[in-house]
Amino acid sequence: MSSLKRHEGYLLIDNRNLPGIEHAPGSRFNSVGANQLYECATITCAHCNTVVILRPDRSRPRGYCRKCDKYICDNPACSVDCINFDKLLDQMQEQAFLQIQKEQRNG
Repeated sequence: MSSLKRHEGYLLIDNRNLPGIEHAPGSRFNSVGANQLYECATITCAHCNTVVILRPDRSRPRGYCRKCDKYICDNPACSVDCINFDKLLDQMQEQAFLQIQKEQRNG
């Protein structure tokens, strides 16, 4: 059985020699002060490609799609239907390729 950790990324904000970063109003991200280092794991939502910071103090469970076996974000639209972002890109690329072939035959 494979682990979902294989989908994790990594975020490093190094302010050891810079002024601090203030969070945006309404953001859940903590500020990173001057002369501080911030490290954490991240995931990318399989359905909308949003990068999510994995806060260790989160108490509710993470979103997960059983169809594609990947994490999803808290956006309600991502939990309704499994529309894998990678598959969507593959379909768009295939359509573009077919369109180019069609234009070359007709042109």
